[in-house]
Amino acid sequence: MDERFTQPFWDARYGATDRVWSGNPNPQLVREVADLSPGLALEAGCGEGADAHWLARRGWQVSALDVSAVALARGAEHAGPEFAGRITWRQADLLAWEPEPDRYDLVTAHFMQLPSALRDPLFAALAASVAPGGTLLIVGHDLSDLGTALPRHGDPDMFFTAEQVAGKLEADRWEIVVAEARPRTAVHEGQEITIADAVLRGRRRR
Repeated sequence: MDERFTQPFWDARYGATDRVWSGNPNPQLVREVADLSPGLALEAGCGEGADAHWLARRGWQVSALDVSAVALARGAEHAGPEFAGRITWRQADLLAWEPEPDRYDLVTAHFMQLPSALRDPLFAALAASVAPGGTLLIVGHDLSDLGTALPRHGDPDMFFTAEQVAGKLEADRWEIVVAEARPRTAVHEGQEITIADAVLRGRRRR
Protein backbone atom coordinates (compact mmCIF):
# COMPACT_ATOMS: atom_id res chain seq x y z
CA MET A 1 0.00 0.00 0.00
CA ASP A 2 1.29 3.45 -0.92
CA GLU A 3 2.02 5.24 2.37
CA ARG A 4 0.15 8.34 1.13
CA PHE A 5 -3.12 6.48 1.61
CA THR A 6 -2.49 5.23 5.16
CA GLN A 7 -3.41 6.41 8.65
CA PRO A 8 0.23 6.99 9.78
CA PHE A 9 0.87 9.30 6.81
CA TRP A 10 -2.22 11.43 7.45
CA ASP A 11 -1.87 11.42 11.23
CA ALA A 12 1.66 12.73 10.77
CA ARG A 13 0.52 15.39 8.31
CA TYR A 14 -2.27 16.66 10.52
CA GLY A 15 -0.13 16.37 13.64
CA ALA A 16 2.61 18.56 12.17
CA THR A 17 0.51 21.74 12.29
CA ASP A 18 -2.44 23.24 14.14
CA ARG A 19 -4.52 23.35 10.97
CA VAL A 20 -4.02 21.94 7.49
CA TRP A 21 -7.10 23.34 5.73
CA SER A 22 -8.84 26.72 5.82
CA GLY A 23 -11.70 25.78 8.13
CA ASN A 24 -14.22 26.87 5.47
CA PRO A 25 -16.58 24.45 3.73
CA ASN A 26 -15.71 23.45 0.20
CA PRO A 27 -17.39 25.91 -2.19
CA GLN A 28 -18.84 23.21 -4.43
CA LEU A 29 -20.53 21.59 -1.42
CA VAL A 30 -22.16 24.90 -0.51
CA ARG A 31 -23.25 25.51 -4.09
CA GLU A 32 -24.69 22.04 -4.70
CA VAL A 33 -26.20 21.17 -1.34
CA ALA A 34 -27.69 24.46 -0.15
CA ASP A 35 -30.97 23.70 -1.93
CA LEU A 36 -31.39 20.20 -0.46
CA SER A 37 -33.62 19.37 2.50
CA PRO A 38 -31.55 18.07 5.43
CA GLY A 39 -31.46 14.37 6.11
CA LEU A 40 -28.82 11.72 6.76
CA ALA A 41 -25.41 12.52 5.23
CA LEU A 42 -22.18 10.63 4.81
CA GLU A 43 -18.99 12.60 4.31
CA ALA A 44 -16.11 10.43 3.15
CA GLY A 45 -12.66 11.87 3.83
CA CYS A 46 -13.89 14.60 6.17
CA GLY A 47 -10.46 15.85 7.25
CA GLU A 48 -10.71 18.51 9.94
CA GLY A 49 -14.47 18.65 9.58
CA ALA A 50 -15.36 21.98 7.94
CA ASP A 51 -17.86 20.36 5.56
CA ALA A 52 -19.36 18.24 8.34
CA HIS A 53 -19.74 21.36 10.49
CA TRP A 54 -21.49 23.22 7.66
CA LEU A 55 -23.88 20.34 7.00
CA ALA A 56 -24.72 19.94 10.69
CA ARG A 57 -25.43 23.66 11.06
CA ARG A 58 -27.99 23.27 8.29
CA GLY A 59 -29.73 20.42 10.09
CA TRP A 60 -28.08 17.35 8.54
CA GLN A 61 -27.24 14.29 10.64
CA VAL A 62 -23.69 13.61 9.51
CA SER A 63 -21.49 10.53 9.58
CA ALA A 64 -17.99 11.97 9.11
CA LEU A 65 -15.33 9.44 8.14
CA ASP A 66 -11.59 9.83 7.76
CA VAL A 67 -8.50 7.65 7.95
CA SER A 68 -6.79 10.10 10.34
CA ALA A 69 -7.67 9.95 14.03
CA VAL A 70 -5.85 13.27 14.49
CA ALA A 71 -8.07 15.02 11.95
CA LEU A 72 -11.22 13.54 13.48
CA ALA A 73 -10.26 14.69 16.97
CA ARG A 74 -9.66 18.17 15.60
CA GLY A 75 -13.02 18.17 13.83
CA ALA A 76 -14.81 17.13 17.00
CA GLU A 77 -12.94 19.74 19.04
CA HIS A 78 -14.03 22.57 16.75
CA ALA A 79 -17.66 21.50 16.38
CA GLY A 80 -19.92 24.12 17.91
CA PRO A 81 -22.09 23.00 20.83
CA GLU A 82 -25.25 23.96 18.93
CA PHE A 83 -24.64 21.29 16.29
CA ALA A 84 -21.98 18.89 17.64
CA GLY A 85 -24.63 16.32 18.50
CA ARG A 86 -25.54 15.97 14.83
CA ILE A 87 -22.10 14.65 13.83
CA THR A 88 -20.74 11.14 14.37
CA TRP A 89 -16.95 11.01 13.88
CA ARG A 90 -15.59 7.67 12.71
CA GLN A 91 -12.06 6.56 11.91
CA ALA A 92 -12.05 4.28 8.87
CA ASP A 93 -9.76 3.19 6.07
CA LEU A 94 -12.04 4.12 3.19
CA LEU A 95 -10.18 1.77 0.85
CA ALA A 96 -11.27 -1.22 2.96
CA TRP A 97 -14.53 0.15 4.35
CA GLU A 98 -17.93 -1.17 3.26
CA PRO A 99 -20.78 1.32 3.75
CA GLU A 100 -24.33 0.29 4.43
CA PRO A 101 -26.16 0.31 1.06
CA ASP A 102 -29.21 2.44 0.27
CA ARG A 103 -28.86 4.46 3.48
CA TYR A 104 -27.91 8.11 3.00
CA ASP A 105 -29.81 11.08 1.62
CA LEU A 106 -26.48 12.70 0.76
CA VAL A 107 -23.08 11.15 0.15
CA THR A 108 -20.22 13.53 -0.47
CA ALA A 109 -16.49 13.18 -1.06
CA HIS A 110 -14.09 16.00 -1.88
CA PHE A 111 -10.60 15.65 -3.34
CA MET A 112 -10.15 11.93 -2.92
CA GLN A 113 -7.19 11.88 -5.30
CA LEU A 114 -6.39 8.20 -5.73
CA PRO A 115 -5.18 6.00 -8.57
CA SER A 116 -8.12 4.79 -10.62
CA ALA A 117 -7.66 1.20 -9.41
CA LEU A 118 -8.47 2.42 -5.89
CA ARG A 119 -10.73 5.34 -6.76
CA ASP A 120 -13.25 3.46 -8.90
CA PRO A 121 -14.19 0.85 -6.24
CA LEU A 122 -14.44 3.59 -3.59
CA PHE A 123 -16.72 5.76 -5.70
CA ALA A 124 -18.84 2.69 -6.55
CA ALA A 125 -19.24 1.96 -2.82
CA LEU A 126 -20.19 5.57 -2.13
CA ALA A 127 -22.80 5.49 -4.91
CA ALA A 128 -24.26 2.24 -3.55
CA SER A 129 -24.73 3.85 -0.13
CA VAL A 130 -27.05 6.56 -1.49
CA ALA A 131 -30.73 5.97 -0.74
CA PRO A 132 -33.32 6.17 -3.52
CA GLY A 133 -34.03 9.85 -4.12
CA GLY A 134 -30.71 10.81 -2.52
CA THR A 135 -27.76 12.78 -3.85
CA LEU A 136 -24.19 11.80 -4.64
CA LEU A 137 -21.66 14.66 -4.77
CA ILE A 138 -18.08 13.93 -5.79
CA VAL A 139 -15.60 16.76 -6.30
CA GLY A 140 -11.93 16.50 -7.23
CA HIS A 141 -9.04 18.09 -9.06
CA ASP A 142 -9.99 18.04 -12.72
CA LEU A 143 -7.59 16.44 -15.17
CA SER A 144 -7.03 19.87 -16.74
CA ASP A 145 -5.25 20.99 -13.55
CA LEU A 146 -2.16 19.15 -14.72
CA GLY A 147 -1.64 22.03 -17.15
CA THR A 148 -1.71 24.78 -14.50
CA ALA A 149 1.12 26.32 -12.50
CA LEU A 150 -0.08 24.73 -9.28
CA PRO A 151 2.57 22.34 -7.93
CA ARG A 152 0.61 19.09 -7.97
CA HIS A 153 2.05 15.63 -8.44
CA GLY A 154 2.18 14.80 -12.13
CA ASP A 155 0.45 11.39 -12.28
CA PRO A 156 -2.58 11.82 -14.58
CA ASP A 157 -4.17 8.70 -13.06
CA MET A 158 -4.62 10.60 -9.79
CA PHE A 159 -6.91 13.12 -11.51
CA PHE A 160 -10.33 12.60 -13.06
CA THR A 161 -13.15 14.33 -14.87
CA ALA A 162 -16.76 14.51 -13.75
CA GLU A 163 -17.74 12.75 -16.97
CA GLN A 164 -15.54 9.80 -16.04
CA VAL A 165 -17.31 9.48 -12.70
CA ALA A 166 -20.73 9.85 -14.31
CA GLY A 167 -19.87 7.16 -16.83
CA LYS A 168 -19.48 4.61 -14.04
CA LEU A 169 -23.04 5.17 -12.75
CA GLU A 170 -25.90 3.04 -14.01
CA ALA A 171 -27.92 5.21 -16.38
CA ASP A 172 -31.27 3.69 -15.38
CA ARG A 173 -30.64 4.36 -11.70
CA TRP A 174 -29.07 7.81 -11.80
CA GLU A 175 -30.02 11.25 -13.05
CA ILE A 176 -26.87 13.29 -13.69
CA VAL A 177 -27.65 16.77 -12.38
CA VAL A 178 -24.16 18.24 -12.82
CA ALA A 179 -21.07 16.85 -14.55
CA GLU A 180 -18.58 19.58 -15.38
CA ALA A 181 -15.16 21.10 -14.87
CA ARG A 182 -15.97 24.17 -12.80
CA PRO A 183 -13.33 26.93 -12.75
CA ARG A 184 -12.31 28.70 -9.57
CA THR A 185 -9.51 31.00 -8.51
CA ALA A 186 -6.51 29.88 -6.46
CA VAL A 187 -3.43 31.73 -5.29
CA HIS A 188 0.01 30.36 -6.11
CA GLU A 189 3.18 32.22 -5.15
CA GLY A 190 1.15 35.39 -4.64
CA GLN A 191 -0.51 35.21 -8.05
CA GLU A 192 -4.13 34.33 -8.80
CA ILE A 193 -4.52 31.44 -11.21
CA THR A 194 -7.57 29.61 -12.53
CA ILE A 195 -7.96 25.94 -11.74
CA ALA A 196 -10.93 23.62 -12.20
CA ASP A 197 -12.88 21.30 -9.93
CA ALA A 198 -14.43 18.17 -11.41
CA VAL A 199 -17.99 18.30 -10.03
CA LEU A 200 -20.33 15.33 -10.25
CA ARG A 201 -23.77 15.61 -8.71
CA GLY A 202 -26.18 12.77 -9.28
CA ARG A 203 -29.63 11.95 -7.96
CA ARG A 204 -30.51 8.32 -7.48
CA ARG A 205 -33.79 7.43 -9.17
CA ARG A 206 -34.41 4.09 -7.48
